Amino acid sequence: MLSSQRQSEILRTLQLQGTCKIGDLANRFSVSGETIRRSIKPLVERGLVQRVHGGITLPDRLQEPPFALRMRKHQDAKRRIAARAAEQIQDGDSLIMDTGSTTAYTALALSNHSNLLVVTNSIEIARTLAARNGNRVYMAGGELRPDDCAAFGQDAIRFVSNFEVRYAVLSIGAINRHCSFMDFHLCEGEFSRAVIRQAEQVILAADYSKFELEAAVRVCDAALVNLLITDRQPPAACARVLRQAGTRILIA
Repeated sequence: MLSSQRQSEILRTLQLQGTCKIGDLANRFSVSGETIRRSIKPLVERGLVQRVHGGITLPDRLQEPPFALRMRKHQDAKRRIAARAAEQIQDGDSLIMDTGSTTAYTALALSNHSNLLVVTNSIEIARTLAARNGNRVYMAGGELRPDDCAAFGQDAIRFVSNFEVRYAVLSIGAINRHCSFMDFHLCEGEFSRAVIRQAEQVILAADYSKFELEAAVRVCDAALVNLLITDRQPPAACARVLRQAGTRILIA
């Protein structure tokens, strides 16, 4: 196959899958990994694809998709994860929840719990749990983001600092190859770090698509996460880091 034909096929595959590993492309085209790297180099230089660890992605894959789209993606996995997260929480518990599609599903899974004290920066989560079963819901103030109507900024961070809760239930944008927990926006990372400081235990909910994904803002390392709930066993290297950090892994 000519290099130009291979490049066209690589782009077509990326459009279907979003990301591709170098090894998978080498197997598909029956060539070496080095040949694939030579083929993708002009695509990278032209800005048509972007390199990530071990593979390539479409350029906009490093930008988080809109909230409504994220709510539709991996729905079954997120519902299973949310159900397991809700099992960790008892009636009367206190928790802070950040904004995210998986935490929005977790709020739905908590709908039958009672007497919860919930602090959140998400209008979606607040609306789901407020005025229900004796719950008390506190909504952080600040500038509302138009995509998901979540509040961020120093006002939101100061607000959550008023509370000391049993659980922080957090979503995450990405878990990179070093098994660091990452987000796409600085305001999200700052808010999540503030929440972690106010909680006895940190529960992080993330479906498998978040593993080995790159994002720009570090939230925390594994040592600060007590429980990771996901839908598949993490990659071996990440699982090893989590075990060494004492982070419990729960597969939904």
